[in-house]
Amino acid sequence: MTVTIRRLGNSRGIIIPKPMLKEAGLLKEAEITLERGAIVLRKPRRNPRAGWAEASHKLAQAGDDKLLWPEFANRDDGDLKW
Repeated sequence: MTVTIRRLGNSRGIIIPKPMLKEAGLLKEAEITLERGAIVLRKPRRNPRAGWAEASHKLAQAGDDKLLWPEFANRDDGDLKW
């Protein structure tokens, strides 16, 4: 199916037929990503951080959880009162 890309203010948009949205389970909102040059719509994840704990555990097991920036203090940290 070919659709026309329309101007919507400073953005662009397309009309997606309602039966397609219904079949995909996209009734009120969608998660949009760009994958290998394709715009992909998916049902939004209920918990955006789902799977983070497992992923960080795998990183730690692989030894790939090193700091990207070295730890350093700010010059005036000693003056702070907590």
